[in-house]
Amino acid sequence: MDNTTPPSLTCPPPQRSTLREAALAHLARFGTTRQGLEQVLLRRVARWAQKAQRAGDCAEVVAEHAAGLRPVVVAVVDDMVRLGAVDDAVFARSRVRRLVRSGRSTRAVQAHLAAKGVAPEVREEALEEGVGTLGAGERELCAALVLARKRRLGPFATDPAEPDEDEASGMARQNRALGVLARAGFARDVAERVLEMQSEEAEDWMDRLRAES
Repeated sequence: MDNTTPPSLTCPPPQRSTLREAALAHLARFGTTRQGLEQVLLRRVARWAQKAQRAGDCAEVVAEHAAGLRPVVVAVVDDMVRLGAVDDAVFARSRVRRLVRSGRSTRAVQAHLAAKGVAPEVREEALEEGVGTLGAGERELCAALVLARKRRLGPFATDPAEPDEDEASGMARQNRALGVLARAGFARDVAERVLEMQSEEAEDWMDRLRAES
């Protein structure tokens, strides 16, 4: 694409050099994927298109030049990948560790990485590497415990069951807690183990997660 300003446009479109600078500025502040960086740059092109139309430039001409900038965006992102500034595998491994420590289930982590454009095989590899030496089941248990601590459930409850609590009230309490964990993507067996765990064992698991992170 010719990067000179078309005479029919009063609002000049972004140049490749401008898009490259925008990419570097974004990467200096945020980790992202190939898809994520493309979206950032395409939004910049979209903002230019809106500005150009508000300035009175012909909508069809603006749209034509915006479409012509798409391969320029792809080329800039390719440059960032070649430089190593964008690496989906590195991003996925880092994000897995962060999300597990924040209490996200494997299902939720998978969904998050998919939304970021991480390929299935890269997601699986990142999950296999997981968090330190924790196995998949241990990682899931630790993540569920983190969520339980945030929501003050099971061993972290601040309002434990009273000795005289009737069976119906106890079941309702248990079901509410199971619902919280289920909605977060944790399997029932993991949720039940967390809710039945004693506080000392739960803290031991939390200490291990901190050590592995």
